[in-house]
Amino acid sequence: MSGQLMPCSPQEISSLFLFEKLTPEQLGRLCSEGRVEQFEPGPVYTEGEPATCFYVMVEGTVVLYRRVGGDDVEVTRTSQPGVYSGAMQAYIGDRVRQVYNNSMRVTEPTRFFVLPADTFAAIMQEWFPMAVHLLEGLFFGSKSTQRAIGQRERLLALGSLSAGLTHELNNPAAAAVRATATLRERVGKMRHKLAVIAQGSYSPEVMANLIDIQERTAERVAKAPTLSPLEASDREDTVTDWLDDHDIQDGWRIAPTFVQAGLDVDWLDQIAAAVDEEILPNAIGWLNYTVETELLMDEINDSTTRISHLVDAAKQYSQLDRAPFQNADVHELLDSTLLMLGGKIGPRIEVVKDYDRTLPRIPAYPAELNQVWTNLIDNAVSAINSVGGEGTLTVRTALEHDMLLVEFRDTGPGVPKEIRGRIFDPFFTTKPVGEGTGLGLDISWRIVVNKHHGTLQVESEPGDTRFQVLLPLTAPADETSEEPV
Repeated sequence: MSGQLMPCSPQEISSLFLFEKLTPEQLGRLCSEGRVEQFEPGPVYTEGEPATCFYVMVEGTVVLYRRVGGDDVEVTRTSQPGVYSGAMQAYIGDRVRQVYNNSMRVTEPTRFFVLPADTFAAIMQEWFPMAVHLLEGLFFGSKSTQRAIGQRERLLALGSLSAGLTHELNNPAAAAVRATATLRERVGKMRHKLAVIAQGSYSPEVMANLIDIQERTAERVAKAPTLSPLEASDREDTVTDWLDDHDIQDGWRIAPTFVQAGLDVDWLDQIAAAVDEEILPNAIGWLNYTVETELLMDEINDSTTRISHLVDAAKQYSQLDRAPFQNADVHELLDSTLLMLGGKIGPRIEVVKDYDRTLPRIPAYPAELNQVWTNLIDNAVSAINSVGGEGTLTVRTALEHDMLLVEFRDTGPGVPKEIRGRIFDPFFTTKPVGEGTGLGLDISWRIVVNKHHGTLQVESEPGDTRFQVLLPLTAPADETSEEPV
């Protein structure tokens, strides 16, 4: 937007703090190569447009704002003469994409001293070469440092996830190995017991009856009810008494297995009625091995299913073989992240899932949203651990206006009010030296706000801290970016 051209007075612009140390010759050059423009209330330039001019306010009022999601968020409002904005990085040249990083408007007739971006760059390099070198070093150095530490942050998170996943996989894998070894032993004993029964003078009808009982027993194991510890103890006593009454050796050892499999005294009475008394001990022993093998196979099945679920969660978390931008179910992403972080969360922290399953899938970069969930859950766990390690982490999803809300609530000590406005700043951390880089929330902010056009905010008081991620339900019309944050 162009304003009304006004006379440029070297004496007037020398009163601005940027130019107060310049010589008369330098001031004269500024007036000859620059210009003074007056803008009526309204926009001066818009965020994202090519940065063509450097603006220094002479008099009036300016407002700077950023686009966040679908809203314009005011960053600065001032009437201080000499404030500047626009093409402030023109001296760096083409090494940085030269666009306006914010939008500027004026609320009253406002005069600016305006320098074209290439003129501003030439004057900076000619008049202040040392300062230009220092500024370039600071700019690119901070970018390089942020990138390196950001990579380190990702590696630390990956290491933590790998350790947690290894721990989670080790438990079911060890259980499967242990159950397999025990199963091999039980099958061997079952073969031996069957040989003992077969060597007796039993008719084919008796053998067929035993086989039928074995099959029906196996079916009963699959439908065994879940008992409370008190109920299980009472049934074990009853079954033990029945076995002792029928002269079955080691009844106290067999009873817990039968009770776990759902076998009760009524079932044992059916078995006793179906076989002769002299073969009842061998029949009970043989059925005990049958029950044990079924229970062991269930344990192996549960363990391998758990491993399969962990592998699926790892694939969901990493988004392997999936398009970077897709319609995603946030609940799948949250579940996979919670499963991956299960080892770090630990048994003393209760995880509550308050999901609204009616929410639609949303256009997103799932792998990067998983990184946001990881950072926010990790911070919540650290907060709870700082007050004894016991507490509750609540993950809630809901529809809030026209946005999808994902909220992480913890019962930690809270974020002090005096630092609440700084927690999303790069390199700011409250963790001890060596434990935090200060980039977790900064990365999360950029993924949510810059990448997904959403918002990330915090509400906190002692015992109730809530990090809230708001994501749009539809993709912007110009969504074409495929670059990672």
